[in-house]
Amino acid sequence: MSDVIVVGAGVAGLTAARELVAAGKEVLVLEARDRVGGRLLNERLPGSDEVVEVGGQWLGPGQDRALALTAELGLKTFPTYDRGDKVAEFGSKLARYSSRIPKISPLALVDIAQAQLRLDKDARQIPLDKPWEAPNAGELDKRTFADWLDRRTRTKTGRAFFQLVTEAVWAADPGDMSALWAQFYIHSGGGLDSLLNTSGGAQQDRVVGGTQMIATMMADALKDRVLTGMPVSEIRWDPQTGSEAGEVSASGTGPGVTVVAAGKEFRAGHVVVAVPPPLVSRIRFAPALPALRSQLLQRLPMGWTIKVNVVYDEPFWRAQGLSGQANSTSRPVGTVFDNTPPSGSPGVLVGFFEGRHAQTAARLSPADRHRLVLDNLAAYFGAEASNAVGYIERDWAAEEYTGGCYGAFATPMTLTRFGPELRRPVGHLHWAGTETATRWAGYIDGAIESGLRVTEEILAAMVR
Repeated sequence: MSDVIVVGAGVAGLTAARELVAAGKEVLVLEARDRVGGRLLNERLPGSDEVVEVGGQWLGPGQDRALALTAELGLKTFPTYDRGDKVAEFGSKLARYSSRIPKISPLALVDIAQAQLRLDKDARQIPLDKPWEAPNAGELDKRTFADWLDRRTRTKTGRAFFQLVTEAVWAADPGDMSALWAQFYIHSGGGLDSLLNTSGGAQQDRVVGGTQMIATMMADALKDRVLTGMPVSEIRWDPQTGSEAGEVSASGTGPGVTVVAAGKEFRAGHVVVAVPPPLVSRIRFAPALPALRSQLLQRLPMGWTIKVNVVYDEPFWRAQGLSGQANSTSRPVGTVFDNTPPSGSPGVLVGFFEGRHAQTAARLSPADRHRLVLDNLAAYFGAEASNAVGYIERDWAAEEYTGGCYGAFATPMTLTRFGPELRRPVGHLHWAGTETATRWAGYIDGAIESGLRVTEEILAAMVR
């Protein structure tokens, strides 16, 4: 019997387990997959010893917890390639640009600038710990982010720009999410520029060896406390005591909770559930979770991303004076980065089908999807982009134990009605995951924050 069982061996769950073990507690981590890392996943490049990230991958300034953990584990970072011209396509006009902003009409530029200024200003007014208590929370939460953008933008190009931004940041459509959630998220990440920029922003740095190394190194240190191939199917608890009657934890802190995984039963004093919100609903809770918690989970869908890494003998775009970064408001692969390993070879471009584009791309055959990606890259970088030597794709919505990427988001009227349930423990059940963070929600840093928070909750409960 353990003091704590952690469900999910992503960064959030492993952070909680690591901190609890350091506090002297007996911990067991149950992971459904045959690997650790959750939404972080490395894959070896064909014919190479180098790896590429097919899941979450970037770190940036202000993500202090993630940067500190990376350094503590002895991992190194290197900058995302950000030298040379970028490529942008607004409507049907494709152009290279070297400045911070692509060449668009002055009217559209003013429109985008004023909308972003208002968005950042409004976002700073949202309390990060309780966004539902913002003075205008009710008005914002009943509107979609698309409603907000329609009221604040005046040009077709401006609306197309923010459509692209929403797909790139949330892998969703602005009509899907609450305007309150969008503003909370922007404040959580330090402003829209912080979320969008490469150098100086959230895409600034990568981890040598791939970001999954963060999770694998934490799991390695936990040794046999981490069990993979253990999908949790049931959690039994007592709504009166927060536990299953009659069970006592290993530390004598009180009754325990029973977790059923892969046909086996495990008992502990507390349970940390550290999986994406929609996956929580797949677990049978006996008795059922409180109605408020259940209703919250029904309103937190995942974004949809198909991430593709296209491999070349060398990063040919660099010789052309290009950074490998491209965006388009019309093409399905709307965002591209140079994803070449730090050695400089082989060359890798990473692109994304996001939101509605992922939905459309998922209906294509693998061969047609592959061809579409190469056609889009050739439009950005020239015919040489068609001469790929490798192709790796990952549809995160098709992942049984993920259900989408980059993260969950709140639909309209979710935060004001059910927001307080987001982090509130249910008896001896505790909720972790990047979506529950107050800073850098949706990012690795947010996952770490959530793991630290539930650790504090549990340790405080154990001394009562």
